[in-house]
Amino acid sequence: MTMLNIARGLIDRIIAHCRAAYPNEACGIIAGKDQLVEKAYEMTNIDNSNVTYMMDPGEQFRVMKEIRNEGKKMVAIYHSHPHSLPYPSARDVNLAFYSDVVYVIVGLADKDRPEIRAFEIIEGNVEEIKIEVKNE
Repeated sequence: MTMLNIARGLIDRIIAHCRAAYPNEACGIIAGKDQLVEKAYEMTNIDNSNVTYMMDPGEQFRVMKEIRNEGKKMVAIYHSHPHSLPYPSARDVNLAFYSDVVYVIVGLADKDRPEIRAFEIIEGNVEEIKIEVKNE
């Protein structure tokens, strides 16, 4: 994937979720078709931590089933870095189990001006991809 297309409203919702979870990390699933994002699901971070996240397995199962039933697929997984830049940590890279999804990170080091970036993580290799924000 070379680019992630996402509506401004979904970006704003993801950032709001990350701010609401502060000082802990937020996490969620982004669904759509191809590179077009259609929906974001806010997930519970059962780690309840400011440096790690783990999605609630029951929620994740229900969301994955809903995505499949709607004919969509998981396009990306997002989480926040409450106190650092939006770049995958060593732990993020080690836990990047899905080579066919994008990993979106919201950096809240400057809470007033959050930074959002997206990455492909395949076999430990990190490559940034472009986020195309659609004003809808």
